[in-house]
Amino acid sequence: MQIVDFVGSIAAFLTTASFVPQALHTFRTKDVRGISLGMYSAFTLGVALWLVYGILMGAWPIIIANLITTSLAASILVMKLRYHEGE
Repeated sequence: MQIVDFVGSIAAFLTTASFVPQALHTFRTKDVRGISLGMYSAFTLGVALWLVYGILMGAWPIIIANLITTSLAASILVMKLRYHEGE
């Protein structure tokens, strides 16, 4: 493995792993009051575009990390849209 791939893999792992606790908390509690719809919409679109970029570049660390993060972010975004009543 080249150093550039190693650095990319570590960065991808850390950024994706750091997102997991928040996602799990949101899935468990369904508490979306503290989540900004605008911010999460922009974040989800941005991560999805990083996924497309990774696919176009053939960069597996970017593809895998952003596939996972896009899935988690989109799930939270759907929960925000579904459970935002009463805010």
